[in-house]
Amino acid sequence: MAARTSISDVDAQIEKLRERRRLMVAKAAERFARAATKSGLAEMEIADEELDRIFEEIAARFRKGEKKGAPGASASPRRQSSGETGTATEISHDG
Repeated sequence: MAARTSISDVDAQIEKLRERRRLMVAKAAERFARAATKSGLAEMEIADEELDRIFEEIAARFRKGEKKGAPGASASPRRQSSGETGTATEISHDG
């Protein structure tokens, strides 16, 4: 017979997952900050909107590579500015 899960058990699991998510986001931020610093991008005065556009182009480039390299592989959910995951409006980068 399966053990019954209590609300407090679920709440504890949710908190653990929130902490795990927070750590994953922090690691990703540190990774991109290191790359930006190493490339000199962090020193440039570039508007946030322009950086967003550039990163969208880079992401689209790598998503195309995923589709070609791994049949059936789907792109990971994109992070929206509100911090939620999901599909944001795609910008066509096909000339």
